[in-house]
Amino acid sequence: MTDIYSKNKRSQIMSKISGKETEPEILVRKFLFRKGFRYRKNDKRYPGTPDIVLPKYKTVIFVHGCFWHGHNCRAGKLPETRKEFWQNKIDTNIARDKKSRRDLEKLGWKVLVIWQCELKNKKIRTETLKNIEQEIQNGYIT
Repeated sequence: MTDIYSKNKRSQIMSKISGKETEPEILVRKFLFRKGFRYRKNDKRYPGTPDIVLPKYKTVIFVHGCFWHGHNCRAGKLPETRKEFWQNKIDTNIARDKKSRRDLEKLGWKVLVIWQCELKNKKIRTETLKNIEQEIQNGYIT
């Protein structure tokens, strides 16, 4: 299937996609705040600039868009046009994500990843957020 937009129009549309303050990130942050967790967001001092940093729990959270980070769900499917370009782009993102995770773990941080698709359906979202809360508290000694 060919793109319905011109190359310039598609470029303009894609440039508007932000990597910060996404709806899934905001949803997770609001949940954490309601549960009493305090955090920093998009802290550049840490490898990979995690979306959420919980210093008290030595935990970071990445909220990944399924397409951009190569999830194996329906939303992570590559477009039919320019497959080679997109495959290279996503592969680069996946490699960067792995390196960031490794670097953070070497520094003693717990790294959690939430996929966008895990927040779409209410039942799955509730379970995912509950699991995240447990993971953050797991191993934390007051």
